[in-house]
Amino acid sequence: MALHWPWRRRAANENPHLQNKSAQGFVALQFDREARWSQSGYVGLSRQGFMRNAVVYRCVRHLAEAASSIPWLLYENEKEDSQHPLLNLLAHPHRGTDGASFFEELYGHLLLSGNAYLERVQGGSGASELYLLRPDRVRVIADDRGWPVALTYGVGAQKRTVALDDGAGLHLKLFHPLDDHYGFAPLEAALMALDIHNASGTWNKALLDNSARPSGALVYAPGETSHLTEEQFERLKSELEEGYSGAAKAGRPLLLEGGLDWKSMGLSPLDMDFVAAKNNASRDIALAFGIPPMLLGIPGDNTYANYAEANRAFYRLTVIPMVTRTAKAIGNWLGPAYGRELRFEPDLDRVDGLSQERDALWQRIASAPFLSDEEKREAVGYTQKTPGE
Repeated sequence: MALHWPWRRRAANENPHLQNKSAQGFVALQFDREARWSQSGYVGLSRQGFMRNAVVYRCVRHLAEAASSIPWLLYENEKEDSQHPLLNLLAHPHRGTDGASFFEELYGHLLLSGNAYLERVQGGSGASELYLLRPDRVRVIADDRGWPVALTYGVGAQKRTVALDDGAGLHLKLFHPLDDHYGFAPLEAALMALDIHNASGTWNKALLDNSARPSGALVYAPGETSHLTEEQFERLKSELEEGYSGAAKAGRPLLLEGGLDWKSMGLSPLDMDFVAAKNNASRDIALAFGIPPMLLGIPGDNTYANYAEANRAFYRLTVIPMVTRTAKAIGNWLGPAYGRELRFEPDLDRVDGLSQERDALWQRIASAPFLSDEEKREAVGYTQKTPGE
């Protein structure tokens, strides 16, 4: 990479003042006036975060995969129904996809935009099908009172409306303190940490590509009557650009002639505490998503005694609340179409991360002689199924 010289050597005839006085030396300075931040919104967070940052990518995938792997149970009143058509609909939302992939995408939309939009349509066989609408293509339509009544979905010049009142569409969103209709993405709270992490990676890559580029200046201290001639100035520039720029020339010593002195004006990776700053930014990103840094391999002040404890906290504090609220919202949305009191509940007995809690509960219930078998089954969450199952 060629050096960008922020000064221009002026000929003696351009500045008569230099003909009478000796040169006083020169120093190159170049600063950015303010920091540049990434764009928010689904597109900006997806490109700068999920598609460019390894920590964000792992956070979103880790959380979405964990949440989508938890199966749901369907209850009618207090009885479990394992053969209901709604379960088949969630297992096969539409042709070409499965339930796990569908919900992984749903949670990805929710985490990167704070919003997830679902549409229910009638398939060719007459059965319902579920589709996800990309958040950046959806706008909420409100009535005169400000309540949302429909969604507009636009691709290019084509737009269509999806009503919310008749059960055709569902809008899931995370809490936003300053917006009535749209949710707040977790990554937006860590936008500064995201930019620091990305900038540190970019800076490190540039350092590797051009590690010999001066992070300082050459100061010329002439004598009483001497100064750099035009030929000497151009030769100095050429030698620095051709002999000391680029990763292949990293570490090559800089030979200076009389009157030239090197003044460092940049911070080294050690001075910047480069690794610690990058790890702090990684922890802030993981904190915004509710994932213990230990699970992502981020070093630092881990507050959990072991990996199993951190994994259990991850499920209890982050995954299960998100899955539970999603299950209830979808149950309230699809249940009325079948004219029954239906509700979805996550099947926590099939979550491997909670196996230790489940074993401890079973041991406590088994050692309680004052409970009948039926009461023990109810205490651990096993209820009676509908007849014929």
